[in-house]
Amino acid sequence: MQKLKAWLWLSAGVLLWGLSTYGHSESRWNMTEGVTEISRAVYRLHMLIFWVCVGIGIIVFGIMIYSMLMHRKSRGVQAANFHESTLVEIIWTIIPFAILIAMAIPAARTLAQIYQREPAEVTIEVVGYQWKWQYRYVSDANDAKVAYFSTLATPPEQVANKVAKDENYLLEVNEPLVIPANQRVRLLITSNDVIHSWWVPALGVKKDAIPGIVNESWTKVEQTGLYRGQCAELCGKDHGFMPIVVDVREPDEFQTWLAAKQDDARKMAELTNKTWTLTELVDRGEKVYGQFCVACHQVNGMGVEGAFPALKGSLIATGDINKHIDTVLHGVNGTAMQAFEKQLSEVDLAAVITYERNAWGNNMGDMVAPLDIVKFKSGQ
Repeated sequence: MQKLKAWLWLSAGVLLWGLSTYGHSESRWNMTEGVTEISRAVYRLHMLIFWVCVGIGIIVFGIMIYSMLMHRKSRGVQAANFHESTLVEIIWTIIPFAILIAMAIPAARTLAQIYQREPAEVTIEVVGYQWKWQYRYVSDANDAKVAYFSTLATPPEQVANKVAKDENYLLEVNEPLVIPANQRVRLLITSNDVIHSWWVPALGVKKDAIPGIVNESWTKVEQTGLYRGQCAELCGKDHGFMPIVVDVREPDEFQTWLAAKQDDARKMAELTNKTWTLTELVDRGEKVYGQFCVACHQVNGMGVEGAFPALKGSLIATGDINKHIDTVLHGVNGTAMQAFEKQLSEVDLAAVITYERNAWGNNMGDMVAPLDIVKFKSGQ
């Protein structure tokens, strides 16, 4: 009897501790409700199923513990000797079946809500790359196309543990996805290389990005602010370095931002036809290299021995210029060298190739103009 009382007091203590800390630790130990109706529906479903499982656990383990304590051999209890009971077997088959059906109803209702299709005010293509995200805003045919890459902005010094890590370590990007508040946003999610997964918990969105397949999702965020997520599918060595940041703005502010982006896109198209100097291309190419190439080939162009080749003095950067263009545009099969044809504009492609041919002592003295990239793509 003393042992039974001890067990009961211990169980009661654990239960009271859990209830007393639940409200304070919910944000650390539990899902958050998020800022969309979908995220709240998922949260409510999660809590409903959680408490059903808690109830089942209490009943099942309660009976087990009670049976072990009250019918143990040391109390002189004799074990019952019976073989089977058809009634009991029917009962323990029907009850779990009924529980599963009861749980399936709200789950199906939530899934139907997640997959419902309605007209959207904004449509965005989300494309996963190793290891960054590209956002393309689908607009009218006459509008300038807005598309940009969102890459990790955490300083390398933090990754290398040379300086203290800030609050949003590995969750900062150079350009977030910008969407309007209180408007339905349609997301068309795919991948350019391997399987990724676009996941923002506060929005209640988690959808795989699969090459050759376009998965559709949607969100309608009710509060402005920054919401962070990550790629949720193991996609390669830098899987942990492709965060997601969604910047939700008031509709008027979003339209102002979109108009500015469209103006930038028009200017970029004009830059393609500009007559560039070698110095201008090298200066721009250094910035492009620092954003897209430095992780593998290093700031000094020496690469990483055994992993990434050096560009300083390499046959690519000092050899045939057309082969250099082809390598940057189409990548190299069987290696980590990606194809940048769809990732960079003609201006940035020309700039980074020109920079590589004239940096770190290569000093080839030649240059690639944006129009050269256009001609190369068209096969001229």
